[in-house]
Amino acid sequence: MTPRHPLTPGRTGAASAALALVLAAAATGSPVAAAGGEGGDVPPGTVTYRPVAQFTTVGKPRDLLLHPDSKKLYVGSDDLPETADVNEGGLHVLNPADGKVRSTVGQAPGPTGTLGRRAVRQLLAPLPGDGAVFSYPLRGIGTAKDGDAAAAGAWVPGAAVTHATAGLTPSTALVAQGSVLSEIDIATAAVKRSVTLAGGDGFAVDAARGTVWFTDIGNRRMYRVDAAAFQVVATVELPAGEGFGGFTEVDPETGAVWVGLDSSVVVHDAAGKRLGTLRGTGTDMPRAVGFDATTHEAFVVWQDAGDTSQPGSDNDGALTVHRTSGLQEVVRPVVLPGIHVQLGSAAVAVEPGGASVFVSDPVAAKVIRLERATSPKVTRNPADQTVTAGSRVSLTAEAEGTPRPGVAWQVSTDEGRTWQTVAGATAPTYAFTAALSDSGRRYRAQFGNEAGVSRTAAATLTVTNADPTTGGSGDGGSTTAGGTGGTGSAGSAGSAAGGSGGSPGGTGAPDGGPARPARPARPVLPVRPAASAAVRPPVPRPVPREAARSPPPEWRWPRSRGAPSSSRRPGGC
Repeated sequence: MTPRHPLTPGRTGAASAALALVLAAAATGSPVAAAGGEGGDVPPGTVTYRPVAQFTTVGKPRDLLLHPDSKKLYVGSDDLPETADVNEGGLHVLNPADGKVRSTVGQAPGPTGTLGRRAVRQLLAPLPGDGAVFSYPLRGIGTAKDGDAAAAGAWVPGAAVTHATAGLTPSTALVAQGSVLSEIDIATAAVKRSVTLAGGDGFAVDAARGTVWFTDIGNRRMYRVDAAAFQVVATVELPAGEGFGGFTEVDPETGAVWVGLDSSVVVHDAAGKRLGTLRGTGTDMPRAVGFDATTHEAFVVWQDAGDTSQPGSDNDGALTVHRTSGLQEVVRPVVLPGIHVQLGSAAVAVEPGGASVFVSDPVAAKVIRLERATSPKVTRNPADQTVTAGSRVSLTAEAEGTPRPGVAWQVSTDEGRTWQTVAGATAPTYAFTAALSDSGRRYRAQFGNEAGVSRTAAATLTVTNADPTTGGSGDGGSTTAGGTGGTGSAGSAGSAAGGSGGSPGGTGAPDGGPARPARPARPVLPVRPAASAAVRPPVPRPVPREAARSPPPEWRWPRSRGAPSSSRRPGGC
């Protein structure tokens, strides 16, 4: 038998941390504040990101690439100075789900072709099927894939490479050596063409539109280079500031250029027109951005200045997510504890569709995996019900969210002013046996996950008495019977619902004397007749002829049934 619900708090089972906070308050016996029907702590469908894993076996991560074909996570890393006996630098290949290292490519050619342990500073592009193109100090351009014993590579002639990206074709890369921008062959590192700019720090390629955007932070300007002519065709002024540059990246979908400057991100369209500016919190500075064409969103990583003597510095960074058109913030900022710029810049990689985001932390030497979470959205509310006492009540509610939200049912006995959690009611359907005391109570389901809590509208339960089985008056009402000397009343017949039949009345004497009492009726058990059966009134018992004589006044009837014998009269002979 299913027990009736108690008004005591219960466990949430798989409910989220957000929902558990509500249930923890209820566990003390205190009521939960009413929400006024459907609602929650955040709007339904609110999106956020939550850290779910940390990968700490990749040295000091410098750059990230999530391969579009093999789905493997490539991490370019430096060696950790505190682990002198182990060199963690190189190209690490990870399973993105759990961070397990599949392989590490630590060897790459030097300037003379000799293999040696090399750190990987930048990941430039994915190779078809699997693998990556990368740069390594001081002028190396290499390629490797999962399982390779060593990378292939060549050294760019000239000065040290300060920045590198994918090229305009699959076989080329672009490198900056100070203010000199060159297109090189990946296999040989031979320079195909170059252009010298007035100054520069970093750049980004818009291959679809044949444009290279080269930023000059010192002079607060940006140069537009035509890829076909390999010449500067336009100059775009950047806002004045302190001169700190974070990144230059192009959104492949729209061609917009995102530039991290000081504590803001300045966005221009594909023609160089200013679209808007994003600003961080406190002393946070933008240091990486990634784009997702499926959701049309940009993911910006902000790092704290790392100097707590500055107002607003707290050593914590943040992840923000914005629409690529309109720049609206679509996700509550996610705090990234301990990420600051003192030990290098962070990197970001976004899984297509935005379900997972990977952020490197150069301070703690780890990669953080974050998952997208969406607060519950109620898709089915429980309905009001009217039942009889003793009947089963079944209430159902549904909600969608990511991860799948947990549920806890709540009940209110004061018209929704306060609510209490129902112990053990943690399924979408809550069933119990109704009692009269439940009438007027309100019930609602509360869904929760890591992104927030949402509640259904309240359903009101009305409980009525069950149909009673009681006696009543029969079809004929009262019945009379008797001789000419008097009448006796008949009891009421049993009702159709099964009441007891009445007793027949006494019979009057024909000569008007005292009536003889009728024989007591036998008890009748309550039996519900068929719906079509009629209930007959009791029929008076016929009186024997000899019983009609009237005895003398002083004579008494004996206790035995039947008429007395004339020879037994008192005083007779």
